[in-house]
Order: sequence, then C-alpha cells, then structure tokens
Amino acid sequence: MLIDATCLAIINQLKDGRASYKKIAEELSLAEGTVRSRVKKLMDEGVLSISGLVNPEALPDQQIIMVGVRVKGMDLVKKGEEFSKLKSVISVCVVTGQFDLIVTAMLSKDFGLLEFFTEEVATIDNVRSVETFVAYKSFNLKVPLTSHPMLGAESQERFSRNVKKNNCLPASAEG
Repeated sequence: MLIDATCLAIINQLKDGRASYKKIAEELSLAEGTVRSRVKKLMDEGVLSISGLVNPEALPDQQIIMVGVRVKGMDLVKKGEEFSKLKSVISVCVVTGQFDLIVTAMLSKDFGLLEFFTEEVATIDNVRSVETFVAYKSFNLKVPLTSHPMLGAESQERFSRNVKKNNCLPASAEG
C-alpha cells in the first residue's frame, strides 16, 4: 500500500490513541468513512497497528532484555521470523554490525533468562552465538502488554472482545 499524505495525517492523529474516527475526520476535513476505511486498510496490510503500550518498568517482576544473535548462513529474514515467534519476544531486527539480529524480549520471574534460552532459543537451528544485554533502566521505551500474570486470561479475552465489539481505539497507537 502506498502511504500518501492523507494516510500520514491520519496516522499522526492516532498518536493520541483516544481520538475517535469522527474527531480525526473533522480535524482533517475528511469524511468519517474515509478515515475508517483508511485505518482498516492500513491495519489489514500490516502498515499500522493500534495498541496500548506500557512502560515495562511499571510492571512488577518484568525485565527487558536485548539479545545480539549471530547465525550460520545468510537467510537472516527467515531467522528473524523464527525468533519473532518465540515466547516473550517483542521485536526482532535484522541489523548491520557484529550481530545479524537484535531480539528484544520481556521476561518475568516465572519465565526468565534460563527458560528463554533453554526452552525457546535452543529450538532454533544454526545459531552461532548470542550475547545478552539486560536493560537496567530504559528511556522512552513502551512495549505491548500481550500477556501478564496480573491480568488473567479471562480478563484479557474480555478486554479484546470489548475493543473489537465497540470498535474502540486503545490507549495508544503506533505507526
């Protein structure tokens, strides 16, 4: 999808995350249906996702790590996709420099470094080496709250159903 000036303006309005399609339409002098269809298309094509983001330091018993990964071979995109599917992984980037991939994960006291490496990373073939960086303090880092022990599965499911049913925009947006 080509991202034109209208799409960029809509995405910029979504930074608030609480703005309704109607308010965005008024701000940009567009029809509400145009805003709704553009947002839907951007989301369907994976260009835009709207999600509540949280400062990981505000979550009890959570820890952010970054892992530099060196792999055997040059199929870096495939390896990145494999790492992106591991439990607790927030993001994976194919990078230049001494590492091939940088993996960001949020671990908990119940699923820490040992479990992450022995139960998850160990399942991926052709990993030459890893180097772990533990974040003691972060600045401007916000992460999606995909699962948390303080929110039971039932609460998370109910929240997800309400967002979809009411066509709500969650608290924050990323583009």
